[in-house]
Amino acid sequence: MMEEEELEFVEELEAVLQLTPEVQLAIEQVFPSQDPLDRADFNAVEYINTLFPTEQSLANIDEVVNKIRLKIRRLDDNIRTVVRGQTNVGQDGRQALEEAQKAIQQLFGKIKDIKDKAEKSEQMVKEITRDIKQLDHAKRHLTTSITTLNHLHMLAGGVDSLEAMTRRRQYGEVANLLQGVMNVLEHFHKYMGIPQIRQLSERVKAAQTELGQQILADFEEAFPSQGTKRPGGPSNVLRDACLVANILDPRIKQEIIKKFIKQHLSEYLVLFQENQDVAWLDKIDRRYAWIKRQLVDYEEKYGRMFPREWCMAERIAVEFCHVTRTELAKIMRTRAKEIEVKLLLFAIQRTTNFEGFLAKRFSGCTLTDGTLKKLESPPPSTNPFLEDEPTPEMEELATEKGDLDQPKKPKAPDNPFHGIVSKCFEPHLYVYIESQDKNLGELIDRFVADFKAQGPPKPNTDEGGAVLPSCADLFVYYKKCMVQCSQLSTGEPMIALTTIFQKYLREYAWKILSGNLPKTTTSSGGLTISSLLKEKEGSEVAKFTLEELCLICSILSTAEYCLATTQQLEEKLKEKVDVSLIERINLTGEMDTFSTVISSSIQLLVQDLDAACDPSLTAMSKMQWQNVEHVGDQSPYVTSVILHIKQNVPIIRDNLASTRKYFTQFCIKFANSFIPKFITHLFKCKPISMVGAEQLLLDTHSLKMVLLDLPSIGSQVVRKAPASYTKIVVKGMTRAEMILKESQYIKAEESSTIYS
Repeated sequence: MMEEEELEFVEELEAVLQLTPEVQLAIEQVFPSQDPLDRADFNAVEYINTLFPTEQSLANIDEVVNKIRLKIRRLDDNIRTVVRGQTNVGQDGRQALEEAQKAIQQLFGKIKDIKDKAEKSEQMVKEITRDIKQLDHAKRHLTTSITTLNHLHMLAGGVDSLEAMTRRRQYGEVANLLQGVMNVLEHFHKYMGIPQIRQLSERVKAAQTELGQQILADFEEAFPSQGTKRPGGPSNVLRDACLVANILDPRIKQEIIKKFIKQHLSEYLVLFQENQDVAWLDKIDRRYAWIKRQLVDYEEKYGRMFPREWCMAERIAVEFCHVTRTELAKIMRTRAKEIEVKLLLFAIQRTTNFEGFLAKRFSGCTLTDGTLKKLESPPPSTNPFLEDEPTPEMEELATEKGDLDQPKKPKAPDNPFHGIVSKCFEPHLYVYIESQDKNLGELIDRFVADFKAQGPPKPNTDEGGAVLPSCADLFVYYKKCMVQCSQLSTGEPMIALTTIFQKYLREYAWKILSGNLPKTTTSSGGLTISSLLKEKEGSEVAKFTLEELCLICSILSTAEYCLATTQQLEEKLKEKVDVSLIERINLTGEMDTFSTVISSSIQLLVQDLDAACDPSLTAMSKMQWQNVEHVGDQSPYVTSVILHIKQNVPIIRDNLASTRKYFTQFCIKFANSFIPKFITHLFKCKPISMVGAEQLLLDTHSLKMVLLDLPSIGSQVVRKAPASYTKIVVKGMTRAEMILKESQYIKAEESSTIYS
């Protein structure tokens, strides 16, 4: 029974002493030990077996038991000491807590004492500074009162003086006094509730009103609406009156300016009435000469009367421009049928010259008319139409191609007065457009007649195919028209002019270029190039003459020049026209037309050489290849093909020296046409023997080498053929060689079968 109780006690003790792995790990780190009794996984059986591994070791069992008991007693003593040492811990903790609480109470007491002392110090400072603040407020209020009284005294005295000076027309003194009175009055805006202050303000307003009316009356007296100018020039009174008007309501200044300008231009309206002979466009110079004299007269007599910032001379000129634009528009509507293009251009030229004169003389600071706007500077470009726009005198000399190549100069600043008068001519520019339409039509007809009279250009084998002179003349004329029209208007007239340009670009392409491309002929009559592709053996092949080949190359070069220049023309037109109209400028159709001429020219050159080689290929297909007994040099038909190539290609290359890319296109198109045709004739060479196949293979290799050398054949300067062209030749001729080798293999197989 006792043993069972002991076992239960041991199990309960083990359950209580069973620690978690984390606690056990912490104990091992704090108290490291190698004793098996300290291990968490202690096993008593293993421990006993360790102490008594053999039966002989049981002899010292008593000694081992005594050691264990001694160790138990030491542990009990240690545990007892620790337990006794913990009996006073609770009491010590309570004592420490009480001491901390007492220290906190003492700290709160000290803080409260400091706060009380700070409040007392603040109250003391307030009492000390109260009197100082009162003194500061008193000083500020006293200063404000003195300043206000001084202003009031100045205002009252100034108003009295202002009224007195106004009656005596002492405008020089009034100008200085009035500005001061108005500045002083601004300080009393917050005191307007006081009757006396409000009364002074009303007196100032009344004085301003009286001054305005009085000054207007003085100007009306000096410059009556109906009468002559005051003799002897302006008086000092009026000059001082203008200084006063600068301070008064801006409407007074505007009224003075309006009346003076109206009186100054009254003579102009009489001299150039619509029914007067000098009012018509042919005498438009007299209008501008009149205003120039008036401006000189104004500077001499009235230049010092008006303040410089009023810009009276410029205002007179601007009003003259507005009146002139209105009067010219009215008279041109009435006499529209009398307007001729030369008269219109004369009037526009004189008007734009006058606008340029105004731009040099004035800054344009008074321009408030919404109809005028300064154009943005166009972005930099490389096209040849970007050189300086010529003056009217230079335009008359711009009749040669060299004008397009003149060096560029810095562009002059934009004219703020551009269009201020010349805008009135825009509705009548249809006369100019119709004239240019007629002139361009006559120009194209002259080009056609000159070409027929002079004939095709002479062969040129040194410097490349020449561009037709008429092409340069056409674009020089286009440039002149474009510059001239852009000076007149950048709106709808530019669109109409562009339409005319498009019309005659197409006519030039059709009548001068396409219309003069040569046609092929044979001894039996006229034939087209397509008929040459179907000609039979024995017929005489008609090739283009040297002059005709040069003509085709010249037309091709001209079309290429027209294509590039038309693109530049389109860019320049877009720069000249209003931004809102840029989308309507499109010369793509005309550029496509020139591209078509280029393609047609290249195709003619290809068909000519291709047709010249056709009889040789036909002869090849008619040969009895089964009867060939031995392989010799290249066949006669190969020699004939090479001869045609050496005759045509150098001429074409030399005449297309300035347009190398189109010569490359010619070579590529010829290879693409000749090689498939050669392969087709190879299939017609049946029956064929082994030796015949070898001869054909030799001929094919000879043609391949000639075609690879085609771009530089007959040239002293050997250039590597373009990679794109070489690839086409190698691919096509390799296919022909493979066909012949396959034919040889088949013949060899047949011979082997027969021998077997």
